Amino acid sequence: MKIHVLAKKEELDGQRLPGKVVVVLDVLFATTSIAAALAHGATGVVPTPDGDAARAVAAKLPPDAFVLAGEYGAETLPGFANPTPLALLDLPLAGKTLVYSTTNGTVAIHKAAGAARVYAAALANGAAVAERVVERAEGETVLVVCSGSVDAFNLEDFYGAGHLVSLLSRLRPGWELSDAARAARMLHDGADAMACLSESRVGRMMRERGLEREVAWAARKDHLAVVPELRGGRLVAG
Repeated sequence: MKIHVLAKKEELDGQRLPGKVVVVLDVLFATTSIAAALAHGATGVVPTPDGDAARAVAAKLPPDAFVLAGEYGAETLPGFANPTPLALLDLPLAGKTLVYSTTNGTVAIHKAAGAARVYAAALANGAAVAERVVERAEGETVLVVCSGSVDAFNLEDFYGAGHLVSLLSRLRPGWELSDAARAARMLHDGADAMACLSESRVGRMMRERGLEREVAWAARKDHLAVVPELRGGRLVAG
């Protein structure tokens, strides 16, 4: 069995996805927010590639059945709720669908939809996702996908990928690791989560906006037991 890390979502374009397992990471903040929403009672998350697609999904749902949240270019979309984890947890999510649009994370999930299984992972739920991957592993290649930022590399996602590679390697020794997977694991094993996220480009931007609590929450490892899996266009708690 193989583990490969893709440094940005655009690398998915050259991959043959059928039969593969894809784990998508957008640590600051899409996949952390998705895990948080499902862990706190949302019935599902509909990841959309842009704001217009999110509005179209929301228009088909009863007004009291969903929460609409999203951003583009790190700015909350007009008429949408703030999409960061702690902001979402202040909303009435229980029993509702989160219709969700972000610049990178939800786009990456859409790109991965042709895989055999697609999970959304973050530092917050890494252990739960890794355990599920190992439980269902049948010799597939696992692609750990860093969402990145509009065709650019993001440090925090690569660190998160290293967390997953480290967990998977401990749970089931013997994986064949690509060089990118080894590099991510070495970064993770040699660096502190909060220091890494805080010093990343997105982390610095968030701290400048007074959102250090959001960064700190995203840096906490393995405190959510939820496994978001893409089924029929919705991420549900597996």
